[in-house]
Amino acid sequence: MRFEANHLAPLFNALAFAADKHRNQTRKGADASPYINHPIEVARVLIEEGSVSDPVVLMAAVLHDTIEDTTATDVELRARFGAEVTDVVLEVTDDKSLEKSDRKRLQVEHAPHLSERAKLVKLADKIANVRDVLDSPPRGWSLERRREYFEWAKQVVDGLRGASAALEASFDAAYATKPD
Repeated sequence: MRFEANHLAPLFNALAFAADKHRNQTRKGADASPYINHPIEVARVLIEEGSVSDPVVLMAAVLHDTIEDTTATDVELRARFGAEVTDVVLEVTDDKSLEKSDRKRLQVEHAPHLSERAKLVKLADKIANVRDVLDSPPRGWSLERRREYFEWAKQVVDGLRGASAALEASFDAAYATKPD
């Protein structure tokens, strides 16, 4: 795959922005890896496993948690990265003012109605998260909690089907390794 030079600078700007915004955050896993590893992994999944080269999708992938989990705003993203990228980020952003159970329910309900670009980001995010839950589960998560996460993630992905056969196959392979 060959990236156009004019797409690399905006992607690296998005990476730098996300790294700055997530700089004091770590993942919930036992290894407490730097949070920025997650958006990078989502972009890697898109590129390597989904053959995605759309710069809007890749920029949205590295920025997908900035509004939800940092002080970044949609206004800030729109000014720096444009409406297309921001709109995709907003589509995959949970409303943190809602209860967690409501946010999870809404992800399942909204999945079939996302734009094609947002579906790709959401698929890659679920692939990365399921792998993380398997490889380095959040501290204190019981086997039952991990199983529940896998089942919920599958419900979300089932609503995304048709967006990318390659990413869906990657999710299905990860799902097949769910904890016993």
